Amino acid sequence: MRRGLLRGLLVLGAAWASASLATPADGHITVAAAADLHQALDDVVAAYRHEHPDSKIDVTYGSSGNLLTQIEQGAPFEIFFSADSSYPQQLVEHGKAGGTPVPYALGHLVMWSASIDMRGVQVVDLAEPRFGRIAIANPQHAPYGKRAEQALRAAGVWDKLQSRLVYGDNIAQTAQFAQSGNAQVGLVAESLVINSSVKGTSMPVPPSLYEPLKQSFVITRRGASNALAQDFARYVQGEQAKAILSHYGFNLPDDGAN
Repeated sequence: MRRGLLRGLLVLGAAWASASLATPADGHITVAAAADLHQALDDVVAAYRHEHPDSKIDVTYGSSGNLLTQIEQGAPFEIFFSADSSYPQQLVEHGKAGGTPVPYALGHLVMWSASIDMRGVQVVDLAEPRFGRIAIANPQHAPYGKRAEQALRAAGVWDKLQSRLVYGDNIAQTAQFAQSGNAQVGLVAESLVINSSVKGTSMPVPPSLYEPLKQSFVITRRGASNALAQDFARYVQGEQAKAILSHYGFNLPDDGAN
């Protein structure tokens, strides 16, 4: 009888260990986030961990399109923060989400330069040779890159700029190109330059020139049963997180912005 009991306990122990390996611990999540959130979300995570010191939140930043592809292919993310609401919706439609998309911000596109005074500059002016190389994110998978292309086309300068465009893999890399001088001007997320320690000037790209950057997040199917993922998702919708996002230039879903 003792042997049978011991055998049963070993089987139960193996099953428990297997389950614990297959399911992420409730005290740890990995988040996939659009690169325009690099500074803002870092601050949100820091504020959350100040209140919950035992929690562990790792964040991977990249272009929303590339992150979507990774999640579709099984990458271990519990939450996906996208710079374009259509990507979280795709996860829902493909059965990869554990909830419904939640709007969290409206992003803004600006023209930024470390070497040229951009005050008063219009998008159409970028066709002038004095503006040199222009950096944008890759429109194929980066929402800010797609909006930059829309703005340049709407201003009638897209074709004129083809030989001078420099493409970043995501909007953070695009901002780095402009900050380092690899490009003289970058069409970048306001959130990456509004509080930057790098000296430069920016000029808003008129919102009428591009589709709104309505940003949403969604808990993935992997994160559906994770208590930390659920709690952090609630926190992002709270007042402290909203204040941080506002500090980085994001309009909030309920502030009447279009």
